[in-house]
Amino acid sequence: SFLKRTLKRLSSTRCVKISAEEAAPVAVVALQRYLSEDAAEQPSSYDVTVTDGVWRAKCLLHPALNHLVHSNSLRSGADVVITQCSYIYNERRLGHGYIRIEQLRCAPGPSVLLPQVQDDIGLLPVLVKAGMERSATLQGDVPLLVSRRHYLPLWNNDDPEGHIWILRAPGLTQCWTVSNIIFLGRLEGSFHPTWNCTPLLVKIIHKSKLRYYGRHGLGIDFPYQAYFEVADRSGTMSLVLWNELCSKFYQKLDVGTVIHLQNYSLKKSYPSRSRPQMDHHRMNNFHSVEISLNPRNPASVITVIPRKRVSPQWGLPEVAYRFISRSELEYLSNNATCDVIGLVTYVGRIERVRSKGTKGPEKYWTYRWVHMVDGTSAHPFILELFSSSQPGIFSHICPMIYLVCTQMRVCQVDGSPAYLTSSFETETLITGYHKGRPYVRDPKVTSFIEWTKTLKDNDVLEKTAIGGHYCYPHPPQKCLQTWADSSAQALLVAAADLKQEMETLQYREHKRLAIQGQITAVRYMTSLRTAELQTGEVTEKFESTFSRVVGCSIGLMQVPDAGRQGAGAQNPPLPAEQNAGASLAPQSLKTNPRRHIVCTSRLSASQKVGKVYPNGPPAVFLNVLSLAADFDGFSWESSNWEKQREEVTEHLRQGGLHQDSICRRFTIDDKNALLHWCNLQPSRWAPEHGTQAVPPADCPGYYQVTILGINKQIAVDAAYFPIVSTADPRAVGLHQDPHGNTMFSSLLSGFLCPLSDPASPSDTALPQPGRTARDEVLATASELEDTHVVCILDLCHLGGDKVEVVISKVYSDRVQI
Repeated sequence: SFLKRTLKRLSSTRCVKISAEEAAPVAVVALQRYLSEDAAEQPSSYDVTVTDGVWRAKCLLHPALNHLVHSNSLRSGADVVITQCSYIYNERRLGHGYIRIEQLRCAPGPSVLLPQVQDDIGLLPVLVKAGMERSATLQGDVPLLVSRRHYLPLWNNDDPEGHIWILRAPGLTQCWTVSNIIFLGRLEGSFHPTWNCTPLLVKIIHKSKLRYYGRHGLGIDFPYQAYFEVADRSGTMSLVLWNELCSKFYQKLDVGTVIHLQNYSLKKSYPSRSRPQMDHHRMNNFHSVEISLNPRNPASVITVIPRKRVSPQWGLPEVAYRFISRSELEYLSNNATCDVIGLVTYVGRIERVRSKGTKGPEKYWTYRWVHMVDGTSAHPFILELFSSSQPGIFSHICPMIYLVCTQMRVCQVDGSPAYLTSSFETETLITGYHKGRPYVRDPKVTSFIEWTKTLKDNDVLEKTAIGGHYCYPHPPQKCLQTWADSSAQALLVAAADLKQEMETLQYREHKRLAIQGQITAVRYMTSLRTAELQTGEVTEKFESTFSRVVGCSIGLMQVPDAGRQGAGAQNPPLPAEQNAGASLAPQSLKTNPRRHIVCTSRLSASQKVGKVYPNGPPAVFLNVLSLAADFDGFSWESSNWEKQREEVTEHLRQGGLHQDSICRRFTIDDKNALLHWCNLQPSRWAPEHGTQAVPPADCPGYYQVTILGINKQIAVDAAYFPIVSTADPRAVGLHQDPHGNTMFSSLLSGFLCPLSDPASPSDTALPQPGRTARDEVLATASELEDTHVVCILDLCHLGGDKVEVVISKVYSDRVQI
């Protein structure tokens, strides 16, 4: 066993460097995050559990390697090669120590080792150094750094994470009586610091998401807080659940649950927090004080009353809702609150956005976009759903399910239909969670259910989609806002700052930015930047790959005249970083100095390779050729770009369109694979993860656009992926004024006109993707010459070295801005 041999070596030396001959791959089965002890340098620490198929070992990741987690290069379900590690003893505690990984290499693609493991991974023995067999941190679900008591979710701070949150069977019901209780209305006017609290009997009518308020030096083991709105016959009041009580009771306390409370305390209400909208309950709202439940001083007693033991004589109010139909949405004012139900037709990938102005550890909010229909309108609900501390539900939202979202807030925007965004008090429920919920008898809900009985599954499936690039609302038709304003849809940045913005992106983090400049080149690409090789998924950079293999850059290198070169000329040596590919070059290139490749923009990729490989290219070119097809034959460059290119200090080429950028048609057979693909990387590997391949993306082509910054120092490549069909989820709410299908008008509008309709077989909308798009649209690109533009860019880190940079809108001086 590789792990056991490594631990044995660590017994005689503090640090071990493992040579290439000794190294063996191990698989990552868990990657767990918690608050770092040195939050100023690294906000988070990570424990990594690996296996060699015989043993499991729980190790600490050296902080210098945290960036591998941030980019999702180090992830569960993948193989790594550990090249250096050390053993760390806890000097303040007997019998405690752990392996620290200091250097490693990440293998691409899914694990090769894990499918070969015959036993249940969770049953493999844990590797522990002799004398430390009783170490709870190595054996249990607690961090290796013993000053921490629990793990945080890997990608946000809002979700429950770890075994401490798992629901346990309730114990014996405690003795209680309803004869000795006080009503909430009495608490409102009786508050004073020494007041002796009489028991309460209340029903939960609203539940907020969890709030993690931990930070370095706080000294609280479980720094969590959750708000509930509770009610009795006298009115409603806020209740706050604190610290360890959150892990014990948060997931047990659902809307509609009746609870009996003892040893609670009263506090003055916190005025700045958000509150649910409850006017439709038509009850008194008591806001001056709130009920505080603490694990100690005093230790609150919470008793959950079984539903069958709740008596109507207690007079507890019914939970009220405010469901609206899609046809009613346009009549609601901005920021109004409502509840909705619908049949999901599109689910976007989960993305992250960095929280602004928060204290404590790095904080990201996770969210996804959802479309759902209810039969009352031709338009769907457009939902921006943030994590609601319901990870089991949030990650299983998919097309063809019934989705209920409460306490959604209306967002009215200029130029796009209204959408709904979740609030701090939003609760989401999907098929499988509706039974017994208070809303099942609501008239709007029953009407929706009756409508769904008229649908045919196959007809609905044909209109579903999942994943891919999606952003809403669409940028306005005219640039009316101040782009430097942080409240704008896109923040205007300097081209030089764009590099830092791209480099600091973390896994699935999304940003929308705007830059000024001019478009200097457009190329039509028929293949995505990510290709499937036998060794797994890799990011293909066509020009560098082709250069590494055959010694030149297609369309970018002027081939010397063979007559001037002379018989004794030698091929230039390959750069050091290209040596690995030198052996792939044909033998004729190594032995015949006269043989050169003629690379011009008029030769297709197959012709160019054919001149080098008259008997056919090797297998490595099969993917390269798919990316190179028509790479040079359909392109435009401004007349000044050749000269400007020499003056550019940096050309940012990382961005582009990838397999993850394109949405897929949803099918029941591919459900698990599609959900795993569009969800975030899980912290723990499970056998069902990655066992089914994701259907390949159907991408007819896109434009690679080169934008030169306004000061002509920085250039950036971005993908323009125009909307061509009404079946594209991005077409929902798109302003579709007719235009002339020039390159310029297409960039201004974001689509090719008119959009094709897959539901109409006779639809002859032109231009269609392919030759028409290349010939007719790209042929008009010359009108972009020397035009000052503002480009709205959507950036998203897709993991590893894949960064998606997509143009969502272009504004120009030619229109009013």
